[in-house]
Amino acid sequence: MNKHIKLAFMVAPILAIVGFIGADLYEENEASQDKIVQLVPEGHCDIANKSCVLISGEFKINVSDEAGVTEVNSTFPLDSATLFLVNKSDKMTPYPLGMKKSPYYWRSNTPLSGLLANKGDSYKLRLIVKIKGGQYIGEFYTQTVQ
Repeated sequence: MNKHIKLAFMVAPILAIVGFIGADLYEENEASQDKIVQLVPEGHCDIANKSCVLISGEFKINVSDEAGVTEVNSTFPLDSATLFLVNKSDKMTPYPLGMKKSPYYWRSNTPLSGLLANKGDSYKLRLIVKIKGGQYIGEFYTQTVQ
């Protein structure tokens, strides 16, 4: 074995470790960059019957409302969540959601259950959640089906 092969065997593991650490740092930096991603409803959204799921790739958010308390739970931990009720003239009313037990569950008191009291009523909602600098935004209609 000549000296070049011996040197290659000694340097290769060091280069592999440095490359692995560098790739990890690069991916972490890319994940923390500001970005905006759209959330899309998975089928029909019926918040009153706990059947409203918004998706973006592997990320899923379930939105439900029971007795005036609107709750959001997600597959990944959230940094913040805000629900906007949008009236017919496109005026938004924000409802910042507070964390419940863990960053996967967020809730707030909203008048949504009163707005959807009648069967067939529809209401426009917007949801903005933040995860590590990324904003996930969804706009959807909820309708009560009984």
